[in-house]
Amino acid sequence: MELLTENLNIENGHLTVGGVDTVELAREYGTPLYVMDRDLMAKTAREYKSAIERAYGKGNGRILYASKAFCCLESCRFAAAEGLGLDVVSGGELYTALKAGFPAELICFHGNNKTDAELKMAILNGVGHVIVDNLFELERLNAFALEEGKRVRIMFRIKPGIDAHTHDYVRTGSIDSKFGFALENGEAYEIAKATLSMKGVEFTGIHCHIGSQIFDIEPFEDAAEVMLNFMAKIKNELGITLTELNLGGGYGIKYTAENDPVPYGAYIEKISVRVKEVCKRLGISLPFIFMEPGRSLVGPAGITLYTVGSIKEIKGIKNYLAVDGGMADNPRYALYKSEYTVVAASRMNDAPEKEYTVAGKCCESGDLIQERVTLPEMKSGDILAVLATGAYNYSMSMNYNRIPRPPVVAVSGGSKSVWIKRESYDDIIKNDI
Repeated sequence: MELLTENLNIENGHLTVGGVDTVELAREYGTPLYVMDRDLMAKTAREYKSAIERAYGKGNGRILYASKAFCCLESCRFAAAEGLGLDVVSGGELYTALKAGFPAELICFHGNNKTDAELKMAILNGVGHVIVDNLFELERLNAFALEEGKRVRIMFRIKPGIDAHTHDYVRTGSIDSKFGFALENGEAYEIAKATLSMKGVEFTGIHCHIGSQIFDIEPFEDAAEVMLNFMAKIKNELGITLTELNLGGGYGIKYTAENDPVPYGAYIEKISVRVKEVCKRLGISLPFIFMEPGRSLVGPAGITLYTVGSIKEIKGIKNYLAVDGGMADNPRYALYKSEYTVVAASRMNDAPEKEYTVAGKCCESGDLIQERVTLPEMKSGDILAVLATGAYNYSMSMNYNRIPRPPVVAVSGGSKSVWIKRESYDDIIKNDI
């Protein structure tokens, strides 16, 4: 049976994660339950850090954890402990990072429609870089910085026009994306020129992000070349020498046995070869490189545990296997038809023999976790595990039907700790008047 990651195993017929029995976790903490393996997160973070140092030289690159994948106080503390920078996309993520004690100077603040309050929060707390998305934002940021007597380091988000061959909703590098400035129509060049008269901002670099869950290296190489050509153009024509290049994230992970991601170090190494070749050809200095893994850093480290409830067999049609969670804790199948590996965590030694559609408990016909899943003959009370749910599951969770969000429990070295408590019904109504 394909368990996707090295931290998953089978002991006494039960699925284990990081050496901890998932059935025991379900009994102790209840279900639905998110489980994160901190040790696997740390291993991946160190692989990324080591790879960027090998590729660009020590001190000439930084891995930023894209916190939108999974953000809480402990995930920010984890990033700080591993020496990572942080990518935030909202005031809430920034506030969480600051409350966790994360160094503000190592934070990059993204977003296509930052509010006045968010921009001022970034300025007053000394965020390292603001990734500017549009002229409206640039003008406000410059004005607010001048009011505070500060100068803010900025990068512009650029659309390099690269087709990353991924789902339309997660393609972010093409000209019709809502994010950033396009090169084809000259708006990126014009926004760069606008900084020449602005005293509240320091234009240090450019950023791109071409999409998510990408398995090919070539789109990243092509995007890097496009970005470097633009850096050379604005140096030669505007006299602006940029020293930083943020190449974003989007590296694919293994959700199912069919997925075959390239080792992350290989991504970085191959992209660096193209970066160095292009810099040499253009006669520009090698910039400081940022990369922003999110899903690939935490996704494989997470699983979600459910308890099986009702089982409904529609003869000749399908078999519904209902669990005590659903789209409220993982909306990705409803949104994108995202594929996941589902296993019977309490019945790992039993042969898979029956096909099920795994349904949630929300009052919504589209509330499904996965379809056409082959499992042992299941019964109420069995524990089900959905693998590779560490990214964009807790982050996208909601209170639809006023269902409380599940807790997050981390395992490390065989020990367990609660990172996020289970919501209560009182939590659901706490802001009601």
